[in-house]
Amino acid sequence: MRLKDKVAIITGGGGGIGRSTSLRFSQEGAKVVVADIDSVSGQETVSLIKENGGEACFIKTDVTNSEDIQNLIKSTVEIFGALDVLFNNAGIGNSEVRSVDMLEEEWNKVIDSNLKGVFLGIKYAVPELKKSGNGVIINTSSVMGLKGQKYLSAYNAAKGGVILLTQNAALEYGKYNIRVNAIAPGVIDTKIIDQWKNDERKWPIISRANALGRIGNPEEVANAVLFLASDEASFITGATLSVDGGGVIY
Repeated sequence: MRLKDKVAIITGGGGGIGRSTSLRFSQEGAKVVVADIDSVSGQETVSLIKENGGEACFIKTDVTNSEDIQNLIKSTVEIFGALDVLFNNAGIGNSEVRSVDMLEEEWNKVIDSNLKGVFLGIKYAVPELKKSGNGVIINTSSVMGLKGQKYLSAYNAAKGGVILLTQNAALEYGKYNIRVNAIAPGVIDTKIIDQWKNDERKWPIISRANALGRIGNPEEVANAVLFLASDEASFITGATLSVDGGGVIY
């Protein structure tokens, strides 16, 4: 088991990549803290883990709220005694509009959810990860953090920021043996792409816009996150792993 007795927090653990990673981590021996703003979906993930014999708990968390993140870290340590892995995964998309037509309120919401949430996770998790002696942070960026896309200005900006924040944290905390990496998923079969699926004109193009000619599934991303969290990636830090079927080169 690659994460035996490790304690891991997964934000956005109620569905999609977060749920798949929560289940995958549990299968590999981790004690999982599922953090999500949606209590129903978060509890469902915990139930699935427990049904398969794993250890998990749910903590309702808004990643844009500093007090929520501090409570998440504190409660994790109180419940499981330590923190070894943080997967900053929670995030949202934005309306497909030109930058000049985007409301400031939406810009702020997207930046807060996708970038500020990662910052807060790092800020408050690092003191506990230092104690681990082998701490790991993994941040969810996107293929859209590696290249621009029309009508996704806030999402592009936030996910690009995640990559540089990942590099910054890797440099700052490597001396404590904390590894910090990012993943950059492409088009993955989660709720965030529902609006694309319903577009009869765009979907046939979007669904094949990578070297493999198909969309990915959350389990494929979870396997990449598991690798970065494990000792198999012990000399990898500051990296961004594309999990996109070759979308970034397409």
